[in-house]
Amino acid sequence: MTSFKYKRVLLKISGESLMGKQAYGIDTDMVSRVADEIKGVVDQGIQVSLVIGGGNIFRGVSGAAAGMERATGDYMGMLATVMNALAMQSALEQKDVPVRVMSALPISAVCEPYIRRRAMRHMEKGRIVIFAAGTGNPFF
Repeated sequence: MTSFKYKRVLLKISGESLMGKQAYGIDTDMVSRVADEIKGVVDQGIQVSLVIGGGNIFRGVSGAAAGMERATGDYMGMLATVMNALAMQSALEQKDVPVRVMSALPISAVCEPYIRRRAMRHMEKGRIVIFAAGTGNPFF
């Protein structure tokens, strides 16, 4: 196996990159292609974590510009990142890659709360960790 400088990486994936050629939303073929690339990194023995944006679904700043309260728009953007994280989780699991979604907002039905030590443990066990909902606070 090749020796790499880092054994653990954090990858940022733009939500807009998940749109493919669509005007908005999630292109499942694009998500699958990105998942293939991520699997290739994992197969090299590197521990992977992901941050996925939500701009393909909603941007809080755009909502605020249209008259929505900024905090409300930011929370909607955070929820968009959770939707993208779940789409990526599904694509990776279809490729037999173990993955967990952790959210800064409590959404226990679909993801774990972010706990640093738990995230580290997941990666040590070979699971990808997808971080969703940013910091969980508006204006960031």
